Amino acid sequence: MTIDDTTVQREPDSLPSPWRSSRFRLFFTARSTSLLADGMLMVSLTTAVLGAGYGAAGVGYALAAWMAPIVLLVLFGGVMADRFTPQVMMVGADVVRMVAMLALAALLVATDVRLWQIMALMALSGAATAMFQPGLASMVPQVAQDIQRANALLRIAEAICTLLGPGVAGLLVAYWDVAGSFVVIAAAYALSALGLAPLRKLSTARDDSDAPMWQRLATGWHEFRARSWLWGVIAVWAVYGLFVFGPALPLGAALLTEQHGASGYGWIASADGAGTIIGGLLGMRVRPRRPLVAGACAMFFFALNPLAPALGWSFTVTALTGVVAGCGFAFWGVMWATSVQSHIPLAVLSRVSAYDVAGSIMVIPLGRALAGPAAESFGADRVLLFSSVMSFVLIAVMLCVPAIRGLGRAPERSTGKEDGGG
Repeated sequence: MTIDDTTVQREPDSLPSPWRSSRFRLFFTARSTSLLADGMLMVSLTTAVLGAGYGAAGVGYALAAWMAPIVLLVLFGGVMADRFTPQVMMVGADVVRMVAMLALAALLVATDVRLWQIMALMALSGAATAMFQPGLASMVPQVAQDIQRANALLRIAEAICTLLGPGVAGLLVAYWDVAGSFVVIAAAYALSALGLAPLRKLSTARDDSDAPMWQRLATGWHEFRARSWLWGVIAVWAVYGLFVFGPALPLGAALLTEQHGASGYGWIASADGAGTIIGGLLGMRVRPRRPLVAGACAMFFFALNPLAPALGWSFTVTALTGVVAGCGFAFWGVMWATSVQSHIPLAVLSRVSAYDVAGSIMVIPLGRALAGPAAESFGADRVLLFSSVMSFVLIAVMLCVPAIRGLGRAPERSTGKEDGGG
């Protein structure tokens, strides 16, 4: 038996737009600035490490130092978010990330920065991200009554920030300096914290029990394991990360740059981002009776992402496939997030979300690490062709699971008191 969800629920047609809620506007602004900082970080970090003379290997070490704490600590982040409320953990994480970025900027200005110093600060930032990420799912049902439309708006913001972040960082590095770009990243994290701070009065479902950490983790695992549709998707998604998401980015980028040049690859990436925005817009309007089925059907189109470079399609066709693949991925993301947030009790949602995040991202680094050796042995085009086939097969497997196929739309949660004010 799982924890009962006694939250009052309402049908989607009677729900106001998320924009009418000042809570959602604050959350949306905070999330957007945080995403912009994340989008800037990779460009600024790469420039800083290369500029300090540590080469491509140093970039890899720095990225690993950032990623490893996320993978290792995200489950604890879910426990802490349910214990101290997501808002408290997210504000604290933003403050820590701000301090880490300011410290890195100071090191770049004042000294010959060492690689271990960069890695230590990136590890601190990654640990804070692990505390930040699980609470996102729990915040959405509390700041918006129309959960699906809120998720669609957040997906659109993510796409826009993913497109803008690297460009903004590139401009700052080119026309100011790399230390200055880290100051701007720190400012973005500060704005995120300021946007989240007023949400402290939310009626958050807080776990006030004195249970030890391991028992809280076990409760989250029980809630996760008790829903076959949930762990079924994550099991498929883990394999998907290994065989599709892992190889698709590094090998796809290399082949597309070789086929269409650096500028052509940039435009194709932008086309993918445009498709993500379109998918988010569709997610605002389309309300299927079985969200996971509709989202999975849309994900079939993502098989085009590795297929286009594998077959060497023309620039125009490849750009169009990028739009379609991005659209399918974004629509799936809206359907999945809405299903999780509307079917899981708020009291354990952060912990369940942490298992979701951990299962989804844990094997992607392994897939990327194996992509290079596999490409050397079989050829990058054949590896990507295999990824495309696996993408189609794995989504078909997902749809064969009765619990996934049968999951219907849950009535949207009410956040309680109407909030249409400014």
